[in-house]
Amino acid sequence: MKLDVLSINGSSTGRSIELPESVFGIEPNEHVLYLAVKEYLANQRQGTHDSKERHAVARSTRKIKRQKGTGGARAGSMKNITFKGGGRAFGPHPRDYSQKLNKKVKVLARKSALSQKASANGIVVIEDFNINAPKTSEFVGIVKNLNMVNMKSLFVTPDYNENIHLSSRNIPYAALQVAKDLSTYDILNCKKLVLLESSISKIAETLA
Repeated sequence: MKLDVLSINGSSTGRSIELPESVFGIEPNEHVLYLAVKEYLANQRQGTHDSKERHAVARSTRKIKRQKGTGGARAGSMKNITFKGGGRAFGPHPRDYSQKLNKKVKVLARKSALSQKASANGIVVIEDFNINAPKTSEFVGIVKNLNMVNMKSLFVTPDYNENIHLSSRNIPYAALQVAKDLSTYDILNCKKLVLLESSISKIAETLA
C-alpha cells in the first residue's frame, strides 16, 4: 500500500511511501486483537481494592439475643453480615490481575491492528519534524494543519523526542507514542494513526 507523505503544513510533499505488506497488509486476526486488548486493560488494573469480612470488623462479639424463640434468624454478634456496620460477605481483596501473552501472539495482534487501520484509511504519514523548544501551541498548529482538531489521534515518532513529548502531553485529543512501544490498544484506540516517515521502518523492524 502506498500513502502520500504530508508536510506539517498539511500539504503534500509530492512524495509517497510504500507501507510494508508484511506489517500493514495482512488479514487481521480478530480473536488475537481481543486477547491483546484484554491483556492490556487487565495489566492496567492496580488490584488494590479491599474489604473487611466479619473477622476484620471491630465490633462487639457479645451474643445480641438468645438463640431460639425470637421468631427471627439466629445471630452471634454485631459482626454478622446482615447488620449495618457488620462484615462483608465474599468481598474483594488485593490481587494481581496481570495477564501474559506469548511474543508471537502480541506481534500478530499489532500487525492485525495496523492492517485493520490501514484498510480503513486510518493512517496518515507526515514528514519528520522537530520542535526546537517545548511549545504546546506549535504542536496544536500541526494538528490543525492536518485537520485533526478534536479528533482522537496518535502520533508515532521513531525515537523519544523530549520537546515533542512536552509539547503534546497537554492536548486531550492527541497522544504521542514511540514506535517500539506502540501497543495494539494504542492503535485501536485512536481515530487517526499519524506516522512520522522514519517511524515506519522502526515499526517494521520491531515487528520483524
